[in-house]
Amino acid sequence: MDFNEHLAQDRRLVILRFLAKAPGYELNASVLQSACDSVGHNVSRAVILADIEWLKEGGLVTAEDVHSIKVATATNRGLDVASGRATHPGVKRPAPKD
Repeated sequence: MDFNEHLAQDRRLVILRFLAKAPGYELNASVLQSACDSVGHNVSRAVILADIEWLKEGGLVTAEDVHSIKVATATNRGLDVASGRATHPGVKRPAPKD
């Protein structure tokens, strides 16, 4: 696996984990971008939107446009992947808790 794919897998896990902590398991793309920035994934909005779409295609989130703002919501499967109860190709598996 190349380094860019490693970063993408980690970023997708980060997105799912932030969604898992959010009220209603949903956040908009702007908040997700800021959240990713806070943990070292300094990427463009286009990358976040592409990740949301990728996660949607995998059944890990749903996404809708609300007044031209993309809002992602974790699915039950996405919550399972975020917590490590399930795995999904293309999403990093979380490390065990210490």
